[in-house]
Amino acid sequence: MPATDTAKELARTAAQAASDRLATDITAIDVADNLVLTDAFVIASASNERQVHAVVDNIEEQLLRRHQIKPIRREGTGENRWVLVDFGDITVHVFHEDDREYYGLDKLWGDCATIELPELESQNAQ
Repeated sequence: MPATDTAKELARTAAQAASDRLATDITAIDVADNLVLTDAFVIASASNERQVHAVVDNIEEQLLRRHQIKPIRREGTGENRWVLVDFGDITVHVFHEDDREYYGLDKLWGDCATIELPELESQNAQ
């Protein structure tokens, strides 16, 4: 069963919040058929540790403001190289650019469907 509409909407909000803080290579992956713990991953990259922190903070702020949800768990904030934020329906991964390639989550979940991010696509076209 694919990701719920709620999970897709949360993923789009998280992706837009990441983009607002200049994260790059943002993708949303529907993992509902493969994982019991979450419906979707949002994966984004940042160029340095400070930016990783800013991206994560904005995602948390926007999901709270727009959907009234708080993270269940957050990991990796000490070093800000790979921060994982679990919101239940979605899990957000914000990587330092170098670490994203090393861990290769995109390749690991490459067989899963992606969730369209039309807001980001239209911004990138401009």
